[in-house]
Amino acid sequence: MPSTKALSLTAAAAAVALGLTACGGGGGDGGGGEADALQYGYVLPETGDLSHLGPPQISAAEYALQEINDAGGVLDTELPAFLTGDEANDAAQANDAANRLVDQDADVIIGAAASGMTQAIMDTVTAAEVVQCSGSNTAPGLAEEDESGYYWRTAPSDNMQGPVLAEKIAADGHQTVAVTYRADDYGEGLANAAADALEENGIEVVYQEGYDPNAPNFDSVVNEVGDADPDAVVLVAFEEGVQIITGLIENGVGADRMYGTDGLNDETLAEKVDADDPSTIEGFQGTAPDTGDEAFIEGLTGFDEDLEVLQFAGQVYDCTIITALAAEQAESTVPAEFVTEMEAVSKDGTECSGFAECRDLIRDGEDIDYQGVSGPIDFDAEGDVTSATFQIYGFDGEGVHSKQDSITVP
Repeated sequence: MPSTKALSLTAAAAAVALGLTACGGGGGDGGGGEADALQYGYVLPETGDLSHLGPPQISAAEYALQEINDAGGVLDTELPAFLTGDEANDAAQANDAANRLVDQDADVIIGAAASGMTQAIMDTVTAAEVVQCSGSNTAPGLAEEDESGYYWRTAPSDNMQGPVLAEKIAADGHQTVAVTYRADDYGEGLANAAADALEENGIEVVYQEGYDPNAPNFDSVVNEVGDADPDAVVLVAFEEGVQIITGLIENGVGADRMYGTDGLNDETLAEKVDADDPSTIEGFQGTAPDTGDEAFIEGLTGFDEDLEVLQFAGQVYDCTIITALAAEQAESTVPAEFVTEMEAVSKDGTECSGFAECRDLIRDGEDIDYQGVSGPIDFDAEGDVTSATFQIYGFDGEGVHSKQDSITVP
């Protein structure tokens, strides 16, 4: 019998509230009988304007599942293939996908990718007592919105990323900064966190405005930023940011004065900005949750040789592995039983990495501290990570993307 960390009062209360019996999910017997196979599903962007975020997350989830099965499965039972759902960056479609996965007896749903899409599906998933884990939700306060205890995320809150970005800009010597952002939960949350941290570093924010990411053009944004005459520009954007970058460069703002965030951490950004002259993007820098360690990236790109973008792959891999370890710790694939072990397997035990190593320690009776490929994890009781690793990325004179530094906080 593996040892189990004593639940905190918060976790214990959550366990009582959950009743330790599943109303939803397909998990089987938690009382010593043979467990049903742990069933995973995902709600991730296969289509829509955020579809570029889908391939790395889907491949990372499937890569983790393969590693789990190569190690013998969860509770010695091989896992079936993922149930699939397309969030399409559309709330109604995302919720339809979540409902379908719940009806198909998913025990764990990975996703959604966008914070707004998680808000659209969270109640559907958690009310069914299905565990939800997102590797890319970063909007501040999102975990606090869930009162069920079933929502978790391995991506750090933007309240953690904002200060990292601000400190980078300060270290580069800038004194005035313009902040432009897509007007949604992701954009506004990260823009506010960055702006607050910039001001705490003694840097003046001379412009801070959101824009409609579905606008036909972004000329007004480009002109307003130019009129503010900042030393540097922060862009909190996804692919529409390419048009803003291009417009700013045409207006004389060099790429070496621009800073992006995770939404622009794209290995193909130089080609998108100027396919004829990739050097146009030289000097562009940004911050993002770290993609994953070198061994993980090598394994993932070997698993899926067509991957071009890796953003949030490590965090999704960690979601998949840590939920499987929680089931091992609970000796159950019933979501209401293993959800209470999510925090426990992420900290305050013997450090381990990968499913097989951590699973073996659990079976030897040890408490474990899962070290993710994306960082330390260390969940709090609300489902947020309390420690995370960020990368500083940038582009050289040939438009080649690279990780220039990594910073673990706190």
